[in-house]
Amino acid sequence: MATILDGKAVSEKRLELLKEAIGESGLYPRLATVIVGSDPASQMYVRMKHRACERVGIGSIGIEIPGDATTQKVLETIARLNEDPEINGILVQLPLPKQIDTDRVISAVRVEKDVDGFHPTSLGLLMSGKPRFAPCTPKGIMTLLAEYTIPVTGARAVVAGRSIDVGRPMAALLTNADATVTVCHSRTRDLPAELKRADILVSAVGKAHFITPEMVKPGAVVVDVGINQLDGKLVGDVDFAAVKDIASAITPVPGGVGPMTIVTLMENTFAAATRRML
Repeated sequence: MATILDGKAVSEKRLELLKEAIGESGLYPRLATVIVGSDPASQMYVRMKHRACERVGIGSIGIEIPGDATTQKVLETIARLNEDPEINGILVQLPLPKQIDTDRVISAVRVEKDVDGFHPTSLGLLMSGKPRFAPCTPKGIMTLLAEYTIPVTGARAVVAGRSIDVGRPMAALLTNADATVTVCHSRTRDLPAELKRADILVSAVGKAHFITPEMVKPGAVVVDVGINQLDGKLVGDVDFAAVKDIASAITPVPGGVGPMTIVTLMENTFAAATRRML
């Protein structure tokens, strides 16, 4: 039976430590969230982030923009937040509506306030091995692995998925930690064989139960980033029930990677406020 990598428990511990650190710092960090449209999932995620802010002592403001807004309207909002000296971090909830130029919006956020880690400069620093703010989900995964003392150095890591928000930065963080990394995607030849070579397997493909036991090396550490609906239930990319008896450690869905994403956002926001005082 695999060790369950309990992201909820780890995040709870780290939120309490962060609350204490913020209280002792004398700082009052502030996070601004920007959401365009009324997507229920996006609204739920933003509410969870604001609740976490309240818990640890980070001030937060939420800006809601109509779903039919133009790119210029969103850019104007970002510009105001960039100039607001009381705002330390800016998070634009993705995905944005189709008419919005997502790249322009992300690039408009000042790098020092880019607590989501998606600005081209932030990603460039990550790739250079000197990250300022790494994207929250991949960074949260690295924290989770460290909390469970899972060795990364020298491990063969395979990342399934090459998105700019998870797959690519995940590969960069693992590389920076001295893992040997393979990134797989829809064009990968003999995908099951590549996945089965992994000592650490991170799946971010967005397909329910895509990862089956035949794709997992016995004793591998399996990290499931997927959030999918299947038969009315929330499930991951990994067939958890079947894979848990093969893996040495595995994240559940829900309760694995998701809570780590949120606590990492809080930590990045505090780091932004701290850097501003240096």
